[in-house]
Amino acid sequence: MVGRRKYDDGCAVAHGLDLVGERWALLIVRELLLGPKRFTHLRAGLPGASPDVLSQRLRQLQESGVVRHRRLPPPAGVPVYELTEWGMGLEPVVTGLGRWAGGSSSLPLDAPIGVDSLILSLKALFDPGPVGDVEIRATVRLGGDEFRVTAAGGEIAIARGGVEHPDITLDTDAATFASLLRGVRSPEEAVVGGDLRVDGDVEAAVGFLALFRRAVPPPGPEATRAE
Repeated sequence: MVGRRKYDDGCAVAHGLDLVGERWALLIVRELLLGPKRFTHLRAGLPGASPDVLSQRLRQLQESGVVRHRRLPPPAGVPVYELTEWGMGLEPVVTGLGRWAGGSSSLPLDAPIGVDSLILSLKALFDPGPVGDVEIRATVRLGGDEFRVTAAGGEIAIARGGVEHPDITLDTDAATFASLLRGVRSPEEAVVGGDLRVDGDVEAAVGFLALFRRAVPPPGPEATRAE
């Protein structure tokens, strides 16, 4: 196997690119930010990466100390990949890159987007201004995936799994959720159309979605989940 090209530059930015600058590397990090995944689940989230390339990137990230491979304890007992504590430090890098690139006029809004990518985009789009000191706890269901989103004190936290006694629960699909975030559809329209189910006050759902400002002024076609 041909060795990786390196910048041979003493700058920490250059070294960072040596570690995670290969194609698919940061997207693997993105896929693992919400927790461990099996290889098959990583492939589902990165359909454009061949199994050989994905395996190679995972080996490189393990060698760099960004990712580790382990077996979950019983009863699951399956092998998974997960970010190390040091690897988790890349979260603001991934979020910041998404926030910056979201302002690009050439962002391919009609391209597929995975569920993890979509839910993580909430961190890049989050506008803490409207929240103030009020805490909002929401459960977001996107198809078979469920996430808890908590906004409080100008901060946002996202994790897999639902919230116990949430203020609101949004139940929809990835394409509809993307259209709501981009302002292509309003929550009221999606509810009437049967594409969004809200457990709780619809006005509260409107206020929750308003926390995530659109980074790209002209909305494009709806995104669809990559299968």
